[in-house]
Amino acid sequence: WAISTPRSSQTGSETFAQKGLAYGLECVQIDGNDIFASYKVTKEAITRAVKQNKPTFIEAVTYRIGAHSTSDDPTRYRSDAEVEAWKRKDPLDRLAKHMRHVGLLDDALDKALEEELTAEIAAAVKEVEALPAPDRASIFDDVYAEITERLVAAATLHGEVLYAVPGSPLVLERTVRSLRADARVECRLHPAMSFLDLAWARLGVDPVEARVTLVDGHEFATAAAGLVGPLLVAHTHANWVLSDIKLAVEDATGDEPVVILQRLGTADEAVVHTTWADLDRTVEADHLTCVYVPSLGAPVGAELVRFHQLARTLREQCPWDQEQTHATLVRYLLEETYELVDALQALDPDDPATDEHLLEELGDVLYQIEFHATIAEQEGRFTMADVARNVHDKLVRRHPHVFGDVTAEDSDTVKANWDAIKREEKGRTSVFDGVAEAQPSLAYAEAVQRKAAKVGFDWPDVHGALPKIAEEAAELLDAAAGGDADHTADELGDLLFAVVNVARHLKVEPETALRAATRKFRTRFEAVEALARERDLDLHTAGLDALDALWDEVKRRG
Repeated sequence: WAISTPRSSQTGSETFAQKGLAYGLECVQIDGNDIFASYKVTKEAITRAVKQNKPTFIEAVTYRIGAHSTSDDPTRYRSDAEVEAWKRKDPLDRLAKHMRHVGLLDDALDKALEEELTAEIAAAVKEVEALPAPDRASIFDDVYAEITERLVAAATLHGEVLYAVPGSPLVLERTVRSLRADARVECRLHPAMSFLDLAWARLGVDPVEARVTLVDGHEFATAAAGLVGPLLVAHTHANWVLSDIKLAVEDATGDEPVVILQRLGTADEAVVHTTWADLDRTVEADHLTCVYVPSLGAPVGAELVRFHQLARTLREQCPWDQEQTHATLVRYLLEETYELVDALQALDPDDPATDEHLLEELGDVLYQIEFHATIAEQEGRFTMADVARNVHDKLVRRHPHVFGDVTAEDSDTVKANWDAIKREEKGRTSVFDGVAEAQPSLAYAEAVQRKAAKVGFDWPDVHGALPKIAEEAAELLDAAAGGDADHTADELGDLLFAVVNVARHLKVEPETALRAATRKFRTRFEAVEALARERDLDLHTAGLDALDALWDEVKRRG
């Protein structure tokens, strides 16, 4: 759990809050002036507290703090019955009463309560800081959803509720957006002045004439993609948000001018001029902070935007690109994929120079994907953004142990969950549904065997699979002796299939193993060719015995 003061704006405090929320710890918001002032809680404890949390009533807050202070489980949420039982306890009962009435106790007791509460805050801070950093976006989504649910529940119970938000309810108020879309309630909006009006006045900017784009700071990297300004970025309530915004523009020079506006319309408003490089180091951001960016030297996501524009330009102006279809590009996709595989296999972890080849081949494959998306875009079917969005959403769905409440302790569980989710999504009835028939034969055979094995149709271990190779080899010799070409080809396929099965049980990828063996043979034979040239031997006329001798010599050399 955590205690917060609404006036605390330190970045460390918000990090503390985010971790607490992500791990289900009780985070609440209370009035720092009334509560903390009477307890003389140390400044260090206040500044490390949480700024934005799940809203609740002060009475409930005080009871839950007290209930937690008697508990061995820091993540458990107390029921109303438990709270009532706790209120009857001593001495913490006195703490609750004192908090409720905001009265002053004698100095001795006040000091004891201060020390007790401060110690518990310090322990909670230490516990939370030891946790890994959670995903901030998902935390805020959970908070907004919780606010919406509480408001709907209150409206259902009382018939109607008044929900007040700062500024305009239509500007950067996701809970209002969620409530308006909720069929369980009817919303009536009362317009109010937005912070935007004050921002334009302080900046001296006509947003229509200047064509200012409004951007949510939490979505800057995607919402501002391809833009160079002017931009007004809101929802910049913390320094980590400012840091994320700054890092989203990789090609910025750092000296681009930026205006930070804070607490507009209040007695302590501030308009601070700084640069892009110092965006996250100039002020302590709070919930009344926004940023104006007149112009950036390069658009957000510049390289990807330029790449997408290139594909469009080539499609529109190059005769060869214009002639291509999804079908005609298949051969090029395969070629580029094989070249990428070569680059991956040639990659040397100790030689950074091998990265260049990989970089090039990754780009060639990426262009093939972009090319197909560009064709589809021109046909009005889908866009590259749809491709990215689709795979993003699929990966989120297929990783419930990361983005949901599913537990997966090992990779086998992850794979099992993946397959189960995939079957449900695709509505598949056969274990072989979704196995690509166009993949290389060895990989295809391994995939089919693996799918069959998942339902129990498999040898228990390699000792059951290995004898099948000898069995299929004997059948192949019989078929070859019979002179039936079709039967021979059929038996040869069975032999290869049996070899793949052995490889699978040995956890050896057959495609990779055969490719490595082929590469080894080629390298050795090239060495034989080099040796023959040194000795003025003609391979075409040397004869098998001479070739075998050269081969054995190469093998001995290693």
